[in-house]
Amino acid sequence: MRYINLGKTDIKVSVIGLGTFAIGGWDWGGIEASDAIDAVKSSIDNGVNFIDTAPIYGGGLSEELVGKAIKGLRDKVVLATKCGLVFGTTKGEFFFERENEGKVHRYLGPESIVKELEISLKRLGTDYIDLYQTHWQDATTPIKTTMEALLKLKSQGKIRAIGVSNVDMKQLNDYIAAGGIDTDQEMYSMLDRDVEKEILPLCKANDITFLAYSPLSRGLLTGKVTEDYEFKGDDYRNAYPRFSKENRKKISEFLNKIKPVIDKYGMNYGQAAISWTFSQYNNVVALCGARNRAQALDNIKAGDFLLSKDELNLINATLEKYNFS
Repeated sequence: MRYINLGKTDIKVSVIGLGTFAIGGWDWGGIEASDAIDAVKSSIDNGVNFIDTAPIYGGGLSEELVGKAIKGLRDKVVLATKCGLVFGTTKGEFFFERENEGKVHRYLGPESIVKELEISLKRLGTDYIDLYQTHWQDATTPIKTTMEALLKLKSQGKIRAIGVSNVDMKQLNDYIAAGGIDTDQEMYSMLDRDVEKEILPLCKANDITFLAYSPLSRGLLTGKVTEDYEFKGDDYRNAYPRFSKENRKKISEFLNKIKPVIDKYGMNYGQAAISWTFSQYNNVVALCGARNRAQALDNIKAGDFLLSKDELNLINATLEKYNFS
């Protein structure tokens, strides 16, 4: 496993992080708590020190399970969580409504951030967060106001670094101008490359570590989600156009075409997709979801491989021949 600095801090993080959206259970067909805890512990035992969660994942369940898993291991973990998606408020911007749970608003007002942090600290069983991120942006609260609250929490020692997620270029520049950030978390994979145009270069120029979520495109790049794959329970992928049988067929064809590169390293498709993500730039962490020990260990093996420039060029040239949904 390789490690890089988190933004301008001296915090070292593994180039593979554990993303815990699926551990929350919502929209993924459920979760076994014991399996989720094993996924976290196995990741830590095998070199992954960066764990990323959020209060919205399962309505707090993800944070609770992460908290149980890291009990007694806090000094081995760089712990990241988020703020800004809030139940029980009418402030900010309406985002979505969940049956039996209520409405969620995007809200980054100072008083809400402080309240959210205290709840997250309790769930996670810790008295500080290494990286605190704005999850989705709130147009009703000035970024300067949000940053003032985050910087105050940092000065109090409750958070060590500040990050953002799901921003556009203007928002990212505004955050930088308002006091500086250490990370930006955005969707990035072989199938999602828009950030390469402006976001990634801006992060690199400002020593902002880029956190890539969904590097496996929610399983599509593992080679396991074939045309005949059936989604179970409340798995939202069943209704997502990207997971149509036609698209899955094209992705399978693409993966087969890059198989020579994969075979050279002894990787599987998912490991190749993860390695591609952090091999593109030297300031990228690939956040990989895992719901059990086996999935976590499979992802972690990708940390042993760094693709060459020629190999990246070959994969990217092959990608450009396809028009994925």
